[in-house]
Amino acid sequence: MAIVVIGGHSRDVGKTSVVAGLIAALAEHHWTAFKITQYGHGICARKGKACQCACATGDHSWAISQEQDRSGESDTSRFLLAGAERAWWVRTEQGRLAEAMPTIYRKLSESENSIVESNSILKFLYPDLYLTVLDPATGDFKPSAREFLDLADAIILHNKESSGTADWGTDLDRIRQRRIFRIQPPNYVDRKIVQFVRERLESSPDHLS
Repeated sequence: MAIVVIGGHSRDVGKTSVVAGLIAALAEHHWTAFKITQYGHGICARKGKACQCACATGDHSWAISQEQDRSGESDTSRFLLAGAERAWWVRTEQGRLAEAMPTIYRKLSESENSIVESNSILKFLYPDLYLTVLDPATGDFKPSAREFLDLADAIILHNKESSGTADWGTDLDRIRQRRIFRIQPPNYVDRKIVQFVRERLESSPDHLS
């Protein structure tokens, strides 16, 4: 069983597109896909919106649901459309992913190979491969992405010429130390990235903590 984690430094940088692209290009791995979303205070993990339900007592601090829709309208639906055998959407209150991990561990163990869209999952497992997506046009840098940047096996970097340049300070030095694949959206996964992932997955021991 192999586990691949796809992270990114901010929202809307192409994480979901990378996951879907790898699922489609490496269909022989029979992927189970996970998307992990962490909400801020006052958002119900079960409903995915603000509410006055049992969240106040912590009863809805996390939720997980299996995607059935293959229309491609949601991120997890895009995973199915790309060829994933199953897709799960995990929602947790910010900082409470640990409470969902026993269920996530079980579903990972039941899967032939898994691909996870998340940074924070790295606090709880060591994957076979971790790729992070960076876009110089987006200045925001998530704390979770910064925390795990040095663990990235490779960086998928938007083409600077088309995207502009963000002021990331010392993070630029850390980025240069990693293997970099430059992309030109809307093409997020090219032949070199696919080959890199395929080679890294030749052996896939169980890395669950």
